[in-house]
Amino acid sequence: MATLSETKFSILELAPVRENHSIEFSLRHALELAQHAEMLGYDRLWLAEHHNMDGIASSATAVLLGFIAANTRTLRLGSGGIMLPNHAPLVVAEQFGTLATLYPNRIELGLGRAPGTDQMTMRALRRGRQETEDQFPQDVLEILQYFKDPEPQQRIVATPGQSTHVPVWLLGSSLFSAQLAAKLGLPYSFASHFAPRMLHQAIALYRENFQPSEYLSQPYVSMGVPTIVAATDAEAQYLATSGYQRVLSLMSGQSLKLKPPVETMQGLWSPMEQLSVQNFYAMAQIGSPETVKRGLQDLLDKTQVDEFIFTCDIYDTAKRLENFSLLMDIKQSG
Repeated sequence: MATLSETKFSILELAPVRENHSIEFSLRHALELAQHAEMLGYDRLWLAEHHNMDGIASSATAVLLGFIAANTRTLRLGSGGIMLPNHAPLVVAEQFGTLATLYPNRIELGLGRAPGTDQMTMRALRRGRQETEDQFPQDVLEILQYFKDPEPQQRIVATPGQSTHVPVWLLGSSLFSAQLAAKLGLPYSFASHFAPRMLHQAIALYRENFQPSEYLSQPYVSMGVPTIVAATDAEAQYLATSGYQRVLSLMSGQSLKLKPPVETMQGLWSPMEQLSVQNFYAMAQIGSPETVKRGLQDLLDKTQVDEFIFTCDIYDTAKRLENFSLLMDIKQSG
C-alpha cells in the first residue's frame, strides 16, 4: 500500500488575483510561492493557462515560467497546461525549447485539449486559423517531434527546441486524453481539482491501455487536489470560503477575483449552488493537518496515484504559504 511519504507532492499555480490587490502582486506572489516550494522540497510547480479571466494572472504562461525559473534554482517548472487549441505547435515548442535551453532539466510541458476560455476569446487568440479539439492528437505528435533530434530532410525544425527532449504530459478532465496518453506512453495528469467526476474511470482507462514508450516504461498518474490546511478544522473552513465564493462567481459569470473569507456562506448561496460548489470541490482536502492527512491517505488508497498536484485558494498570502508548509509536514510524517 502506497504511503504519503512515497508520493510526490507538487503545486498547480493559477496566480490568483485578489480583490484590493494588483496583478503585479499576484505575479510576484507566484514567484514567492515557487521559492517557498523549492525550499520545502516540492517536486514541481506548474502554471495554468487561462484567458479573459480577471482573477487569473497566468495567461502568458511561458513568460511567467521564465520569470520564476530565473529566480529559482532546482524546482521543476512547467505548464498545467498549455491549452493547445490556442497555439501553433511550433510556437509552443520554440517557447518551451527556449526555456529548456536556458534552464536545463527543469522545464516540462503539460498539454490540454480544451481552449480554457470562451469562443470569442479563442478567436482572438487564433485570429488566422481556428483549431479544434479534434486536431489535438496530431498537434501533440508534432510537438513531440520538434523536441527530438531532427530527422534527415526535416523541413521545419524548432530552434530552440530541437534535441531538448522536454518532458511532455497530457492533461485532462475526461477520458479522451487518458486514452491518448496511454497510446503515446506519456505521463497523465487528471484535473480533479475542478472536474472530479470521471477521475477513477480515466485513471483505470489510462493504466489498462498504457503502452511503454521512449518516454515512460510504465504508467505515471498525477491528480489535482484543492487544499486548505490550517491549524484547526474551523480555521480551514473559514479560509475555504474564499474559494467557495470564487466557484460561485465562476458559475454565475461574475468577477473571479479572490475575495476575503467570510464567517458564513449562509445567504451567499442557495442549496442548489452549495451542492454545485461541493461537487466542484469533491476531491478537496480542507481542515487541520490531522484531518487532511487522513483525507489524502484515503485518496491515495482509492486511486494509487503517483503524485498529488495541489491547488490553493487562500486570500491571505502568508496563510497560503503556510498551507503548503503544512502539506509538506504531512508528507514527511506519512
